[in-house]
Amino acid sequence: MAESAADGPETDDGRPHLAAMTVPLGRALIAAELPVLRAHGLSMWAYAVLLALGEEPMRSQSTLAQAIGADKTRIIGVLDGLQDRGLIERRPDPRDRRVRLLLLTTEGRRLRDAARADIRRWEDRLLARLADDDREAFLRGLRTLSALSEQEIADPDRPS
Repeated sequence: MAESAADGPETDDGRPHLAAMTVPLGRALIAAELPVLRAHGLSMWAYAVLLALGEEPMRSQSTLAQAIGADKTRIIGVLDGLQDRGLIERRPDPRDRRVRLLLLTTEGRRLRDAARADIRRWEDRLLARLADDDREAFLRGLRTLSALSEQEIADPDRPS
């Protein structure tokens, strides 16, 4: 396989491998989001929590951890910080008092929406570098591939 300094390892047809293109892009996207999040006083994990909580309470910290791909012990400090700032609440589940429901406060929702809007404006400026048809196709393809399970990605021939 040929290797281009700009594109990384290539397939036999000269197309760079997907991971060679997406890993550096993903790192650059995360790095570009960090200053936006910092301006809102958020870490990437805190933002991930605010996004995952959405509009409905989430049942348990371990459910949340699984939803955002984090270790449940890792997010305890993040949740503590968000709760201390009045951005989330932990309430006993009326059906099972051992379980804590996690939910956004009004301030948490406001901050999440403001950060999301700033990130969306930045993404729109970046996506404007693509022609309209290319942008729509790129986003459609990205949504499709992002929806695949790890098993489906590892074995694309396996029926879903």
